Amino acid sequence: MEIIWLAVFAVLLAGYFALEGFDIGLGMLLPVLARARERAGEPGTRQDQRDHLVAAMAPFVLANEVWLVAVAGTLFGVFPPLEGRVFGGLYPVVVLLVTSWILRDAGLWFRRRMDGRAWRAFWDAVLCAGSWGLALSWGVTLASVLRGLPGQPFDVIGLLYGVVVAAVLAVHGRSFAAWRLSGPRETGRTGRRLALTAALAVLPVAVPLAVAAPSLLGNTASPAALNVLSVMALPVLPILVVAQVWVWRTFSPGRELRERGRTGARVPSFF
Repeated sequence: MEIIWLAVFAVLLAGYFALEGFDIGLGMLLPVLARARERAGEPGTRQDQRDHLVAAMAPFVLANEVWLVAVAGTLFGVFPPLEGRVFGGLYPVVVLLVTSWILRDAGLWFRRRMDGRAWRAFWDAVLCAGSWGLALSWGVTLASVLRGLPGQPFDVIGLLYGVVVAAVLAVHGRSFAAWRLSGPRETGRTGRRLALTAALAVLPVAVPLAVAAPSLLGNTASPAALNVLSVMALPVLPILVVAQVWVWRTFSPGRELRERGRTGARVPSFF
């Protein structure tokens, strides 16, 4: 049972990075991609381009964040001895991660609460900053887990790993934007590219998980508690997967184009 729950935890964490990773990456690149779209001759102002990019990822954000909730629930329920060690050893990193998460989501939801270019530009900047904070803090967290929770997580190695994670998520976000904004003839090509960058986004997670696997297996809850969790939680996982598939089918670019009855435009070359 311990191995099954370790596999569930690994799948949930990998799923979070593969799915929520492109939301974070797109938020990081929001001003860059908006400027590139404007220079490529897309209609509208630079603010219109930012609106278009945010609208592209908005339907996926809440569905993707469910994976993080599931990861936290699994960590607390299946590996209770590690809860205090992880949160105690990574307290400043966890604070940065949660603060960045709040800022990123605040930028998403507040930017359209009022009209005005300055208002939306401010919250777009908050969204971008929160996305960068999420990527860097996740990188520092993974580097700390890889090294057995060092006393100073924000050292050179931790920050370098944060930069690597940020770069990987930026590539993933760029691929998502290409897929989401593609015309019907480009959907297959951009979809394959998105699948490849999703696999790339999982790599920075796979290494720390492989290194930490013996420690995780040695700090699981009792067999009786795991059996109760299995009865309560495992039947919910298929629902999570089905809901995710529904979101992707509903908001895929090909389906949206068919419903709107238009052919779609060619993806700009900057993608």
